[in-house]
Amino acid sequence: MNMPGKKDYIFNGFSPKTLKFLRDLGANNNKVWFEAHNEDYQRYLLEPLRNLVVELGEFMLSIDPHLEVTPAANRTISRIYRDTRFSKDKSLYRSNMWITFKRPIEDWMDAPAYFFEITPDSYRYGMGFYQASKKTMDRFREMIDDKPDEFLRLISPFSKQQLFEVAGAMYKRILDKSKTEEILNWYQRKSLYLVCNREIDDRLFGGGLVEDLLFGFGLVAPFYHYLWKVCSTKG
Repeated sequence: MNMPGKKDYIFNGFSPKTLKFLRDLGANNNKVWFEAHNEDYQRYLLEPLRNLVVELGEFMLSIDPHLEVTPAANRTISRIYRDTRFSKDKSLYRSNMWITFKRPIEDWMDAPAYFFEITPDSYRYGMGFYQASKKTMDRFREMIDDKPDEFLRLISPFSKQQLFEVAGAMYKRILDKSKTEEILNWYQRKSLYLVCNREIDDRLFGGGLVEDLLFGFGLVAPFYHYLWKVCSTKG
């Protein structure tokens, strides 16, 4: 695909007004308020998200040339409008937004993806499954069982860093008592992702955020490819 020129999409960080918009939207979640503040939405939220996608796009394609990197809603950027059809919460708009880098496939929730999310009070980024199926996670465990040494080599960098933590709901019952505590931290998951959680800091408001995302997304790239191996080999 043809990437937009970076000179037209320069990411200079988010603004404190980005957080104010999200906070005010949460307190005034109605169409009248949103339409009156649509210019703020475009300027302080949607525009920097687009610029961030473009800043990261070339690097993400170097990790996986099949990733979607188009800087648009419903492609890499979440919609501000909530789908309330099957939810008890009938709020019309989100008070958080995110970008994802994923392959444009039908079952993307059951495949690894990269993400960055911003809320009024925090932000986070990482990589993993949005909602892995039991079949996928069973295959993940089978791959660990088949080649435990390979898996230990893969996760060893994560025991030496404090940037990402392993996350995802876990089974209460121990699935394999022969596994070490280190492996069980991954093995017991119903779904799985690596995440860096941060409170609002200066990195969010400048080029430091791009540097952090490039470093972090690169760090987890070997595990991203391992999860794609899980997906491509499940029966």
